[in-house]
Amino acid sequence: MLTYVLKRCLMGAPTVLLVAVLVFTLIRAIPGDPAQIMLADQATTETLAAMRTELGLDQPVPVQFALWLGKAVQGDFGVSIRTGQEVLPTVMERFRVTASVVFLAMAVAGIVAIPAGLIAARFQNRTPDMAVTLLAIFTLSLPSFWVGLMLLLTFGVWLGWLPTIGYVSVLEDFGRGVLYLLMPVGALALTEIGVLTRMMRSSALEVLRMEYVTHARAKGLGEVAVLWRHVLRNAAGPTLTMAGLSLAALLGGATVIETVFSLPGTGKLIVDSIYARDYPVLQCALLIVALVYVVVNLLVDILYSLIDPRVRLK
Repeated sequence: MLTYVLKRCLMGAPTVLLVAVLVFTLIRAIPGDPAQIMLADQATTETLAAMRTELGLDQPVPVQFALWLGKAVQGDFGVSIRTGQEVLPTVMERFRVTASVVFLAMAVAGIVAIPAGLIAARFQNRTPDMAVTLLAIFTLSLPSFWVGLMLLLTFGVWLGWLPTIGYVSVLEDFGRGVLYLLMPVGALALTEIGVLTRMMRSSALEVLRMEYVTHARAKGLGEVAVLWRHVLRNAAGPTLTMAGLSLAALLGGATVIETVFSLPGTGKLIVDSIYARDYPVLQCALLIVALVYVVVNLLVDILYSLIDPRVRLK
């Protein structure tokens, strides 16, 4: 397995490098001058030239990229143009906020969706199946921003049970932190439940038609044992892949949810950095998003071999 992991890491390196090149190039195609934004009304020809020299914007783009990449591999992503703070600690602090919401949402979605999909497949074309399918389609039809707004309106404004704005880390205050996470996690989980339930149902239906399932039933094995011991492990692969893709996408920044609930996460940071032309922060954040995709895909492949005995890493 170690050899496989090392090979996948080596395969992921060109992907991250290509993303770095594309991000660095495309960011500089965005209209606007960071030096002009920073100086605002104080901008003159002399101050603009001095600021561009200080930021390294007077160098050719290939030279800028080489200098940035050399520092980036050492963990030095520079200083934010907008705030003057170190870039990497800022991005990682925001990433922790996004990760706390996303991991909880995906865990809730998996706990609900996997049993629901199995039950729907077991009772295909019967009342439980139709009920689960209708609920899954209903949750898929709801935009996450609308769900977030309805949760805010119901539990934050009308009932006053939950805070409507801000964020408190569970590491600082566990009780308050949980209260601030309930609505964002619920809004994200609701949509993901629909996606994962439909995928699990579809995969389980295919497995239930296999001969070894019929053989297990013929030996007198109960339905619960058939579902959990034979169907689940062999049907979980596609659902795991879908969950991995969703997890990577959300870790890259659940921008809509972060905006609705005023969460200081990665998605909101990327949007703010685009508006401010904050090159260092934007480059670091997008590079971390690419790394997240590579790492999550690697973990999904490893989990495949643990869940499905037919799969072996080579």
